[in-house]
This record gives sequence, C-alpha cells and structure tokens, in this order.
Amino acid sequence: METTTLETGRGDRVTYDAHGPVGEGRAVVFVAGAGPYRAMDPATTACAEALAARGVPAVVHDRLGRADSPAEGPIDLDREAGPGGAIAALVAAVGGDAVLCGHSSGAAISLYAATEGGVPVSGLALFEAPLDPAVTGVGPWTVEVETFLDAGEHERAVDHYLRDMPPELVGWLRESPVWPAWVSHAPALRVDAQAMRWAFSAPYDVQFGARLAELGVPVRAAHGTDTFPEMPVAAEAIAAAVPGAVAVEVAGSNHTWDPDAMADLLAELVREG
Repeated sequence: METTTLETGRGDRVTYDAHGPVGEGRAVVFVAGAGPYRAMDPATTACAEALAARGVPAVVHDRLGRADSPAEGPIDLDREAGPGGAIAALVAAVGGDAVLCGHSSGAAISLYAATEGGVPVSGLALFEAPLDPAVTGVGPWTVEVETFLDAGEHERAVDHYLRDMPPELVGWLRESPVWPAWVSHAPALRVDAQAMRWAFSAPYDVQFGARLAELGVPVRAAHGTDTFPEMPVAAEAIAAAVPGAVAVEVAGSNHTWDPDAMADLLAELVREG
C-alpha cells in the first residue's frame, strides 16, 4: 500500500491509499457514504487489499473535509463529484480508467459523478444505495441538514442526517470513539445531502438511467444478505431504471459487505467494463 496526496482541479488536496499496481490497468475507486474515513473503515480497506491480491488496483481515499483531506469553506457536490472535483482527480490518478464503488450515499455521489459530473467511468458498483423510490420527504430533510451546517450546528446536522437510522445504531455511534470525528467532519455531509436530493429530484430512469445507458457501462446494484428491507427494493429500482444493470446480493450485514465477496463482484465488474 502507498499513501499519496493529490491536488484536484479545484485546488483541494485529497489523501488516498493505493493498493496494488495502480496505473497498470483498470482500477476500483471507492466512494464512501456519510461518515466513514480511511482510519475507521476496515471493511473497505480489506476489500481493496483483496482486490490487489486479485491483481486489481484499488484506491481508498478520505473524502473532502474528512481526516487527511481537510477542506476550507462549504464542500458541495460539485467540489466532490463534479468536473475538476475530487473523484475526477482520483480517476485521473489511476490512469483515467476506473470502476466507481459507491457505498450507501456514496452510491448517489457516484451516480452523480458518472452523469452530471462527467467523470469517465468504466463501471459502477452501488452497494446499499439508500434510494428506495417509495421514500418521501428527502428534499426537505436534506435542506434541513444544510441549514444546520450553515448555522455551524454540526452535531445537530449529524443527528438530523441520521434521524431514520435504527436508534440502537445511532446510540452506539454517539457513544463510540469515532463520534467526535463524525461531528468535526459534519461539513462533508453537505455532499451526501445534495447527492440524495439530486437522486430523488426526478424519476430514476430520467435522472440517471438514460444517461448511464448512453455511457454503456456495466452497473451492479448490490445489497447485503442481512440488511434493511428497503435496500433490496432500492437495488431492484436502480436495476429497473438503468438498461443492462443488475441487482445482486452480496454476503454482508449491518450495512457493510464481506470484503472477499465484494472483491469478487468488483473484480468481475472490472473485467466486464
């Protein structure tokens, strides 16, 4: 593994771990959802290591505003996933040929990057995207998250973002050693909020289905074997909206994957793209 810091086209600095022969073939770039960063996300690092063992390069980064990728001022969706943004810089760093693997709201960010953001991708793996089309109120909820951020009320912003998560999970998180980091990294939640609002702002076949069909890249909408009821529904909805996309079940629980099982899916997607 090699740790590197790059500068984006917008002047931000992003730190990432490169696993395997980066620059020597199609790579996987992981896009985390709300909260995780490299030091607290062993499942993603283990998956990247499993990919490297399979000969597939992989990159795990700290998103803007988190840990070793500090950022000044408001961090919006375009700064992360738009032209010249962090994801575009990471894809360029691996040679311009990459599969994006978005986890949770990172799946919405990845969808935005591949469509609105114009980031060149060779495939998309979307794990447990919280995009059940039956969900309502996403727009107002995400605006409220941003309102708390604008007021500097970071802990309230995190609490509000997590409002629909199981209470026992939120309680555990608040008592865990990572809670202070979640609060200090709260400005990065603006990206997740904006990505979710964008995803729900139009029918999926219009919002990203037609655009991904034009790109012609393979898409896997995945969910764990033991997960929330809405996750398989969301995966099927994405697969229905994107021509050629496939909904798949991957070994995993508690909103994360089994690293080896996910590495198998990603390696297959890399070969297909």
